Amino acid sequence: MMQTNKSPTKKPAGPGAEQVANPFLDTEFYARMRTYTEREPAVVKELRAIAERGPGKLSLDPRFAPSLQCLRDTVKKGLTLAEMFSRIAAGTEKGMWEPWMAAFGLELRGVNYAQTGKRNACIAIDMRVGSKANAMFGKAFLPNWRSLVSEDCYALHIENADDVTSKAYAIFYLDPDPK
Repeated sequence: MMQTNKSPTKKPAGPGAEQVANPFLDTEFYARMRTYTEREPAVVKELRAIAERGPGKLSLDPRFAPSLQCLRDTVKKGLTLAEMFSRIAAGTEKGMWEPWMAAFGLELRGVNYAQTGKRNACIAIDMRVGSKANAMFGKAFLPNWRSLVSEDCYALHIENADDVTSKAYAIFYLDPDPK
């Protein structure tokens, strides 16, 4: 009697499906890859892996995301980013935050400055090759910061992961709705 080997059945991708692993979360792997890959192609490879995996949604609020700690501690224009986030969430000093956030490589989108209710501030972190956040993450010795940030963020906006010049953002919400 012969037994035949059956190929393993694939599980259908659905809401309960497991996310694809991102090898760039491992700093040692990233360092090894960078020894034989130039900067721009390395970022393209990392963005492709991030796009395949999707957002991790581990810490939606940038005030508490572990991957943004080095940014929150940085002082620009006399304030730390943590203080800026707190003031935005409190609704103080309307409209002056956009140029200040640009120094961190961040964009502030869609803030509700009404006296009551949540701010619903959308913070977008530029993850492109020439991002201003590169320098701050570099000083903290986090070469794979894009992968780390994508694990914490709520959403990703990557136009074309195969192109160095395309836009790539990680989206956080300052005071997300508890849903």
